[in-house]
Amino acid sequence: MISYKNHQLPALALAFAGILVLWNTPVVYPVKLFVVLLHELSHGLAAVLTGGRIVSIKVGANQGGVCTTAGGWLLLVVPAGYLGSMLWGGLILVAAARTKRDRAISMGLGLAVAAATLLFVRNLFGFIFGVLFAAGMAAMGRWGGQALNDFVLKLLGLTSILYAVIDIYSDLIARTVPCSDAAAMSKLMFGPPVLWGILWMILALAAAGLSLRLAAGPGAGRGQQAL
Repeated sequence: MISYKNHQLPALALAFAGILVLWNTPVVYPVKLFVVLLHELSHGLAAVLTGGRIVSIKVGANQGGVCTTAGGWLLLVVPAGYLGSMLWGGLILVAAARTKRDRAISMGLGLAVAAATLLFVRNLFGFIFGVLFAAGMAAMGRWGGQALNDFVLKLLGLTSILYAVIDIYSDLIARTVPCSDAAAMSKLMFGPPVLWGILWMILALAAAGLSLRLAAGPGAGRGQQAL
């Protein structure tokens, strides 16, 4: 018998490579929209935690998103998008890899997305996506098997980690987007936007490495079925 946990790292590496290959295909598209929602919601949560509030969230079919907030500490709100979506992705990945409560996690994630959508999403495409995604996750958690839930949660976690890294490089380092988070941070603090892109990239890579290490470390897959 070969323990499932001994295959965590190769399996995660293979899944990571598979996501990269399918990055610009319809297979990964809905997961990328989920990450955009996480990004915008992270901006909003940072505002709420520092005394502000979320006015609205919009998620577009082009994978663009906007979170409008009122109040809050901008020095935390602005970088919270990329770093927050990375954190959520890491937590989802580690939770799926290290526990056997994948179905409960899927249902909880579905309920959380439903609540965020109903409370804050204010464009038609984003609202429809949020409702369908939430219903799909809740249904999978309720009626889907353990293996399916484990696979989908790891897909969500890995894609969120990868999306943050790729998006930071594409929008903040390889080119300058005038309305990017890095541009906003540059106006609040100092230096060109690319400086903040590089700093966030370093943090994102460090968080990615830590998440993968925790997901594949000793105890990962505990309680999972042996193969």
